[in-house]
Amino acid sequence: MPYQQLSEQERYVICQMTMARFSPADIARRLGRHRATICRELRRNRHHGPYGKHYLYDIAQRQTEQRRRQANEQYKLDHPPLADYVKRKLKKQWAPEQIAQRLLRDYFHTPVMHVSHETIYQWIYRHPQDRWYQYLRRQRPRRRLHRSGRETRGQIPGRVSISQRPTVVEQRRRFGDWESDTVEGAKGRGVLVTHVERKSRYLVVAKLPDKRAATLASRSIRRLGRLPQSLLKTLTCDNGKEFAEHHQIAGKLKTRVYFADPHAPWQRATNENTNGLLRQFFPKGTDFSRVSHRQVAKVQRLLNNRPRKCLNYRTPAEVLSDIPGVALRI
Repeated sequence: MPYQQLSEQERYVICQMTMARFSPADIARRLGRHRATICRELRRNRHHGPYGKHYLYDIAQRQTEQRRRQANEQYKLDHPPLADYVKRKLKKQWAPEQIAQRLLRDYFHTPVMHVSHETIYQWIYRHPQDRWYQYLRRQRPRRRLHRSGRETRGQIPGRVSISQRPTVVEQRRRFGDWESDTVEGAKGRGVLVTHVERKSRYLVVAKLPDKRAATLASRSIRRLGRLPQSLLKTLTCDNGKEFAEHHQIAGKLKTRVYFADPHAPWQRATNENTNGLLRQFFPKGTDFSRVSHRQVAKVQRLLNNRPRKCLNYRTPAEVLSDIPGVALRI
C-alpha cells in the first residue's frame, strides 16, 4: 500500500495520546502506521512554547501545510551544482545518508547545498531510466513497498467486542473480571499465557509449547478452572489468533469472553502492565523451552505476593484471600 500523508484526524489522535504519555510505538499501532512515521511527525512538528516542546495537532497541521506551499515544484537535485556533487558521490558508492551528512559538513554555510537523504532517494527513483539506483546497496529501480502496519488480527470468528462488555467491568467494583494476553520469547521456543484479575491484579500464568489456539484454550481452562466460579465472570482478550478457541474457554469456564479493539492496548492496561513485570524475570528473546513449569509458578507466586501501590501496598494474594469463601488453589 503506497504511503499516505498523515491526516488532520490522525494528528489529533497523536496529540491526545502524546499528552496521555503513550509511546510512539503505541500510537503507531493505534493508527496502523509505522513507528518511524510517528517519530518523524513528533520530531518535525513539535511546538516550542514557553514551557518546552509540545505537540499540538492544529499547529502541526499548519506547519505541514506551510511546508507544502513553500516546497519547490522541481527537485533541488535537478540543478547543478548540487546534482553534480550527489552524482559524483553516488559513483563512489556513497549511500544517500552519507552524502546528505557530508553536504552539511562541506557546505555548512550554504543552505542551497543542503538536502536530506530521503530527497536523494526520491530523486533516484524518479529517474529510473538514468539508472542511478545501480549505485545503491540494494540496486532496486524503485522503492520496495512495506506493509502498512494495518494488521488483519481481530478477525476471529464469533468475537464479541469490548464495546458490549458490561460497564461494571470498567469500574473495577467486583472480582472476577480478567484480562488475557500472551508473552512471547524466542521465536518458536514457547510462549506464556497470562490472565490478570482486574480488581486484585492477581496473576495466573502458564507456559505453552506453542501458540496454537487449542493449546492455549486447554491450558487456560485447566489453570483458571481451579478458581471458584464466583471469580470467573468475564475475560477480555487480545486479538491474537491464539485466542480463536474462545468459545471453548467460555463454555468450559461458564464465563463470557470479550475482545479489545485492535491497536488499543490501553483497554487491557492491567494485563499489559503485568506482562511488563514478567519481563523482569523473562526478558525478550527468552527460550521458554528451557524454562520449567516450576520456574513459571515461582514467578507467579513472587508477583502475587509483591505489594502494589494501586492496592495500598497490599499484595494481590492478600486482596483475594479476604473474599469470604474463596480459597486459592493456584
